[in-house]
Amino acid sequence: MLTRKQYQLLVVIDQHLRNTGFSPSFEEMKAALGLKSKSGVHRLISALEERGFLRRHHHRARALEVLRLPEEMVPANGDAVASALSPAERQGFAPNVIRGDFSARLAGVRAAPAASAVQLPLYGRIAAGLPIEAMRDHSALIEVPVALLGNGEHYALEVAGDSMIDAGILDGDTAIIRRGESAENGQIVVALIDETEVTLKRLRRRANSIALEPANPRHETRIFPAERVRLQGRLVALLRRYP
Repeated sequence: MLTRKQYQLLVVIDQHLRNTGFSPSFEEMKAALGLKSKSGVHRLISALEERGFLRRHHHRARALEVLRLPEEMVPANGDAVASALSPAERQGFAPNVIRGDFSARLAGVRAAPAASAVQLPLYGRIAAGLPIEAMRDHSALIEVPVALLGNGEHYALEVAGDSMIDAGILDGDTAIIRRGESAENGQIVVALIDETEVTLKRLRRRANSIALEPANPRHETRIFPAERVRLQGRLVALLRRYP
């Protein structure tokens, strides 16, 4: 059994994931439930985790995953959020989301055949030439067609540089990345070097080393001990704007 506030919070998180593809901020959850402090939100999230309704992905911003829903979660009229909140809370609840009917879950991104696009976090520019430190702006979002995404959690990065042009990746493109720490040889990955530098390159494993290969003969392959490189995800799609 869930308390009323636990139930309300689960509804708010689930609806936000359905509509945007990422979980609400603590400030949004606090406002939605009419709580006075974020500590109350933390306690509710911990309780939902203990009961097996929610999973929190630590070391990631706004990364909550709904594992299961109570049977009574979705009312007949389909407006779960409005039904879960009291009249006073319902009046003051105005989340900044795009409403839609999303049903097929993508583990961090939710979509349905009726939806043409979802919003993904845009984490700034990544060098496809020399590595640069990733600049994460969690307030920035980009709309991505659902057809480009598969299972898993995704994010977007803007490409800077020309070292991957022979792979069709140009300066200014938006790379759609499936988050993960594993990839096959030959796949194009986002690699974190020494926990500070990030680059987009083709992955080659060589014994206890990792080679990050460019797709431009004017750039050199860089080889690192495996322990210095941590994969942040692999490329699954590109978006490009034409002038």
